[in-house]
Amino acid sequence: VYLQIEAEVQRRKQLVHQSAERRAIISKCYKPKHPEVYTLQDSFLAPDFLEIVRYCTSPGAHLQGLLGYLESFSDKRIYRLPVFTEEFCQTFVDELENFEQSDMPKGRPNTMNNYGVLLNELGMDEGFLTPLREQFLRPITALLYPELGGSCLDSHRAFVVKYSLHEDLDLSSHYDNAEVTLNVSLGKDFTEGNLYFGDFYWDPSPVPKYLELEHVGAQGLLHWGGQIHGALPIGSGERWNLIVWMRSSLIRNQLCPMCNGKPQLVEAEGFGDGFTGTLEDDVPETVDVCALW
Repeated sequence: VYLQIEAEVQRRKQLVHQSAERRAIISKCYKPKHPEVYTLQDSFLAPDFLEIVRYCTSPGAHLQGLLGYLESFSDKRIYRLPVFTEEFCQTFVDELENFEQSDMPKGRPNTMNNYGVLLNELGMDEGFLTPLREQFLRPITALLYPELGGSCLDSHRAFVVKYSLHEDLDLSSHYDNAEVTLNVSLGKDFTEGNLYFGDFYWDPSPVPKYLELEHVGAQGLLHWGGQIHGALPIGSGERWNLIVWMRSSLIRNQLCPMCNGKPQLVEAEGFGDGFTGTLEDDVPETVDVCALW
């Protein structure tokens, strides 16, 4: 067991370097089919989503007013909202499929999903995902999740996962390395494969009760990253989902959400796992990640 753990530790230490190598090759050699999707435009976003953001950024915006725009589930503060237009979702998935069919090197989203795309390696962080988080999602999460650092979600990890009958069918119970998670259904045509939500990882019940929610195309679910959840098997077709793990260094610098202890930090490039060290200028060029070894 010790040797297996040590091998996994060494594998994880190499992930950042391997990802940087893939990103450099993709940036140099990959030719996008739809280059326009790499820069976020208001036209990609559903009109109702833009209306929600306008409300959240207006003077006097408050939680009860925002809830009038959202579909709420249970007392665990899971919310459904429109995010993208269907036209954008179709174009985006077409771009992802084009990348998948290329001979570019590909990293996988995590140890549970074998099929999908790491969007930072595809070059979508700066022009698409960071503006989406900062300009559009953060005004919403500031009202919905203030105790999770919703007003100061300052980094993210974003990826797309793919489910089909001959690849990944489902996703086992887990919780995310995030303060707040956005899960958007991009399509394509599929049946079944609902999401289910249970307890928070820090307060599991002996006999948990699960809430099952249907995926709705072009719409997203916002939920606590620490809520145990999973995906049931799809019955037919193919499903693509955009997952954005949003992180607040203000929160996680105090307590690592994965090991539930004070973070021990090592240097990493980019966002890392969303932790920040104490630096004199308080504007780090690199971001530290939690060291579990």
